[in-house]
Amino acid sequence: MPQITVDYSAELDETFDFQGFAGALHPLIAETVSTKIAACKTRFRQVAGTAVADAPDGDAIVHIEIAMLAGRTPELKAQLAESVLELLAGHIRPTDELTLHLSAETRDLDPSYRKR
Repeated sequence: MPQITVDYSAELDETFDFQGFAGALHPLIAETVSTKIAACKTRFRQVAGTAVADAPDGDAIVHIEIAMLAGRTPELKAQLAESVLELLAGHIRPTDELTLHLSAETRDLDPSYRKR
């Protein structure tokens, strides 16, 4: 815990600093939700195809989902999502060809969650 999933458009492979982002994200989460950095686990998943409304090619998406054990307030979860979006913007090199759509969500893990 926390379980972090980053879904991103394939077009961002060359412009997204994955390791730098994870290296900055884990301490941010640990400090915000009072957990240990060692508890943070991040998966990056490239999405082969994306579509944004009726936009032509050239749009790219990054969506971050942070799942944590229950007990955090909605306000703390919203604060974390905002902080993650601010951090994310600093780890994607902007290009003239791509319009970025960034989003983040924090949620509670299901009570069935177990780890080893």
